[in-house]
Amino acid sequence: MAEVKLLGVRGSPFVTRVVIALKLKGIEYEFLEENLGNKSELLLKYNPIHKTVPVLVHNEKPILESLIIVEYIDEVFNGNSILPKEPYQRALARFWSKFIDDKIVSSVKKAVFTLDEVEREKGIEESLEALQFLEDDLKTKFFGGDEIGFLDIAALIIAYWVPIFQEVTGLQIFTSEKFPKLYNWSQELINHPIIKETLPPREPLLAFFKARIEGLSASK
Repeated sequence: MAEVKLLGVRGSPFVTRVVIALKLKGIEYEFLEENLGNKSELLLKYNPIHKTVPVLVHNEKPILESLIIVEYIDEVFNGNSILPKEPYQRALARFWSKFIDDKIVSSVKKAVFTLDEVEREKGIEESLEALQFLEDDLKTKFFGGDEIGFLDIAALIIAYWVPIFQEVTGLQIFTSEKFPKLYNWSQELINHPIIKETLPPREPLLAFFKARIEGLSASK
């Protein structure tokens, strides 16, 4: 069997994307925990440009960036398809996954981790606008239809991490009242057996982000 390693941090939503894809395909792999405060020689070797995780190493060849890694896993390994088979649907899944990272993740980070009040309000406004586009696009149980797929994996950060950010900060960005379809989707997703067993424990994440935000406030 081909040798597969994953360099990552267990609480990362981007690393979790890759772990889910590996589990959906039933691929055995070795997880190498990274300390981003003291990056390993292996990480610097395989990702010298960005020096970030996740990094998938397949037969000693590194693949970088979470969504690119998920696509690679889908193309190289046998099993149920993660991306849609039909070309137009594949293109849409790629578009919306990029939209999530470029628009939703960036605006939520601005809302949560920015100390400037004006910038924070701008982040909240941008988050709400971007989430509404996604709400309007959701037509089925999952974005992938009746089964989870590429876009569900990309959007997991909304379902699991954004509510944690909200609990830490008191912000109300992603709620069942504002986005009922997305909220129902999020509950189905985080309770899916493979997702549920893969998600990092909630309490350590709460403590981590609470400490991070308190640290930002203390340095103000």
